Amino acid sequence: MERRLHLLESFDAQGSDGKTYRVRGYEQLVRDPTAPDVVERWEPTGLSEYRLDDGRPVGETRDGTMRIVESGVQLSR
Repeated sequence: MERRLHLLESFDAQGSDGKTYRVRGYEQLVRDPTAPDVVERWEPTGLSEYRLDDGRPVGETRDGTMRIVESGVQLSR
């Protein structure tokens, strides 16, 4: 199944390492397989994800805490 990311928001976040990071929030879309080939129709999956400007993934816990997955640096808006 073909997947695409749609940008919803972007914001600066302060890292626990003292650096400022640009975070982007995306919703995941999938191509509608019932649409004719001449029409591109994408549907939301109900899933979202956060990434840094450079593409590194950012995880979010239930309490809203965000961390850079690779390094564990905590981010705050």
